Amino acid sequence: MKKLSIVIFLITLISSNELFAQTNNESVDNKIEKIIKQLTLKEKLDMCHAQSKFSSKGVARLGIPELWMSDGPHGVRTEIDWDTWSHAGWTNDSCTAFPALTCLAASFNPDLSYKYGKALGEEARYRKKDIILGPGVNIYRTPLNGRNFEYMGEDPYLASKMVVPYIHGVQENGVAACVKHYVLNNQEHWRDHINVELSDRALYEIYLPAFKAAVQEGHVWSLMGAYNQVRGQYCCHNEFLVNKILKKDWEFDGVLVTDWGATHDTKQAALYGLDLEMGTGTDGLTSSLKNAYDNYFMANPLLKMVESGEINESVIDEKVERILRLMFRTNMNKTRPFGSMNSQQHFDVAREIAQEGIVLLKNKNKFFPIDPEKVQTIAVIGENATKMMSLGGGSSELKTIHEISPLEGIQKRFKNATILHAMGYASGPSVYGKVIDSKLNADSLKNEAIKIAAKADIVLFVGGLNKNHHQDCEGDDRKSFSLPFGQDDLLSEILKVNKNTAVVLVSGNAVKMPWVNQVKGIVQTWYLGSESGNALADVLSGDVNPSGKLPFSFPVKLEDNAAHSFGEISYPGDGTKQEYKEDILVGYRWFDTKKIKPLYAFGFGLSYSEFDMTKASVNKKEYKSGDVISVSCEMKNTGKVKGKEVIQVYVNDVKSSVLRPLKELKAFKKVSLNSGESKTVNIEIPVNKLAFYDDVKKDWKLEPGQFKLMLGTSSKNISKTIIIEVE
Repeated sequence: MKKLSIVIFLITLISSNELFAQTNNESVDNKIEKIIKQLTLKEKLDMCHAQSKFSSKGVARLGIPELWMSDGPHGVRTEIDWDTWSHAGWTNDSCTAFPALTCLAASFNPDLSYKYGKALGEEARYRKKDIILGPGVNIYRTPLNGRNFEYMGEDPYLASKMVVPYIHGVQENGVAACVKHYVLNNQEHWRDHINVELSDRALYEIYLPAFKAAVQEGHVWSLMGAYNQVRGQYCCHNEFLVNKILKKDWEFDGVLVTDWGATHDTKQAALYGLDLEMGTGTDGLTSSLKNAYDNYFMANPLLKMVESGEINESVIDEKVERILRLMFRTNMNKTRPFGSMNSQQHFDVAREIAQEGIVLLKNKNKFFPIDPEKVQTIAVIGENATKMMSLGGGSSELKTIHEISPLEGIQKRFKNATILHAMGYASGPSVYGKVIDSKLNADSLKNEAIKIAAKADIVLFVGGLNKNHHQDCEGDDRKSFSLPFGQDDLLSEILKVNKNTAVVLVSGNAVKMPWVNQVKGIVQTWYLGSESGNALADVLSGDVNPSGKLPFSFPVKLEDNAAHSFGEISYPGDGTKQEYKEDILVGYRWFDTKKIKPLYAFGFGLSYSEFDMTKASVNKKEYKSGDVISVSCEMKNTGKVKGKEVIQVYVNDVKSSVLRPLKELKAFKKVSLNSGESKTVNIEIPVNKLAFYDDVKKDWKLEPGQFKLMLGTSSKNISKTIIIEVE
């Protein structure tokens, strides 16, 4: 019996080696075809669902490896247990924490997006991950969405341009990016079941473009489906979204992965495009048969359907073909690089992204930059000055090798100043899925903060949100548009004793600012990752001139936001469904078209320098479909320091047969200018990008007539307007 086992093992080993020897010089498609012929039905299905929290099975007898994935998108998540959500307790899984994607989007710099993806991909590769679960490109629809900090803002064009280089950077390392969450996962509240109803125009013009760019321009190797339903079907097995749009229209050749536990039906999963089912049972094999991996929807239940003839085995073959193609791009690609972890280069990339993403919102009487050589007393007040932000937020949590706090960065850069610190407020411990009040005495914290504010030359209030539950965190949305933990009241009291106060906002969302007219300055810093404090100090001191621009609008009050203007059915829904009643008028499209003044506009951001657009022109005045509009303008730095400015080109259809927004971003370019320097900036816009989606034709439509090209430095600050004619 023992000899027979050895013989069987040797035959299996030889057949496995022969398989890969024979196919070494063949095309990947031929290799995949040969492998599929050797797989049993059970082996095929095992490749289509999880075997642990973050892996799926390979086929050991053929030398096909397991697929290993990790959460992102801001770094490689700490290792998780095989069957539970507990940390595995490794000592070598600390990573570089990169800034949140809102910060990346605020940089308006696609070159930085590539650097981000490349560095993240290197870290994922070193950790032996085949798929990194990110980036996220769901559109910012409401400032209450707990997960907005993981996404790239409210504009589909900006998100499209920023996601593509990120994907390229990641995948150069032989690691698949997994763009998420496809699609319309625009809130966390009721995310696991809410049914979204919207027009085709809103779907195609606002919510799909970044995913389309990821597939057709980024050539992304995997996508993650969303939890919610769209038009009555769950996103991970939605016939219209997956079979028609993603796989047929866009010709996506990668793998559609579920979000964890987002599969609901075996037959729909099989027939409506799902390839890899993850996380259906949250307790794995540890406590109940019901959730064991063999009982996933795409495991034994699907096996029975195929064996009975209800579903053809060719359906399974198509899924396995996609998974094998992903493997040949990742863990069966023998030429992929080895990766690297926590290098100085990675920390430098994180710092650079943070520097360019920080947005200066207010700078009264040139409060900033603060002279680091001056001898003075600076009061740094706020829990966010010392709180580690990489730890929370849900699945995007990170165990970073270091995180420089804002206080630490300020202390290091402003060595000639006396730095005082008080918490001022406390949020309580960070516990995923729960809100726990702080045990610290709120009055004592407040009194201490007011005391040090009164004796300081300047006050930096470092507040905002954090990554606790009901803040910027996966699992649910914010409960209020206002700052939490009594910060507004605390700021009011600080301003009574020291008018020389500025606010450093740490958040991934817009917040209400009742104190906006009283403070001297406002800096929006996002979640900046490992180099947070260093990057913040770089900007506060003037070592770096801020150049970030808001990737979403800040409303004065919540009711000014489009999603909140139509009652409960629009947001958060009635518990069963919701209707996107604002249609295509999302973000600045709503504010501009409805003539509602935002607190801070999309694309807005100040500099320590000044810029002037002196000329603007186009290559010709009349265009037809298929042409490219070549726009040029001259930008001059009229200030005293080197800086960067973002030229933004918006388009308006002067006379349309349908409602169109007053402005739509169609191009942007970031330019660096020395003091006194001028540059001619050229930007191209394909004429076909001026089309709208026709709900009747079910296709894009370019109408003849006049279009305005509006050049400026924010959606509200337009310097030059050019009128063109489209045939």
